[in-house]
Amino acid sequence: MAASLRDLMNAPMRAGRLDWIGLRPARRETLLAVESAQVEIGGGLAGDHYSGPADAKRMVSMIQAEHLAAVAGILGLHAVTPFMTRRNLVISGLNLLALKGRTFTIGDALFAFTGPCAPCSRMDENLGPGGFQAMRGHGGIITRVLKPGTIRVGDAVVVLDLPQQQSLSLLTYPDEE
Repeated sequence: MAASLRDLMNAPMRAGRLDWIGLRPARRETLLAVESAQVEIGGGLAGDHYSGPADAKRMVSMIQAEHLAAVAGILGLHAVTPFMTRRNLVISGLNLLALKGRTFTIGDALFAFTGPCAPCSRMDENLGPGGFQAMRGHGGIITRVLKPGTIRVGDAVVVLDLPQQQSLSLLTYPDEE
């Protein structure tokens, strides 16, 4: 018997890996690459300029490592670095968009997917002409911190089971945000 769409969407996912952590000390300043960071509720990553209410949707941004190569290929660049995309975390081995409706841990911290991380006009500045268009669909995700903790490069990104009360409607994707 073939699995239903609900079964497929709720299926376990293999763990990913935290490859890179970047802190933005102030708006428009160069990111600082660090080996570990404290994750705070309402503040995102300690040392990052972002801070907001405890229920903010955009506490920590994440991008898939595999998408850096895809964007570079689209633009004809040798490489796209995490510094260029200005995301906080680079994750490999896990489809970040498949985290919709789920919670996951990195190190001691607990995160919830809150939406896709749409590109901004800075992408043309950082990546060159066409950078904004190349990042569409490859911009990663934004997350809310549910439990503070410490994260370190090399930590596993462990996806937790989807709560049973989640409906399939929460797992459908809008055309593009």
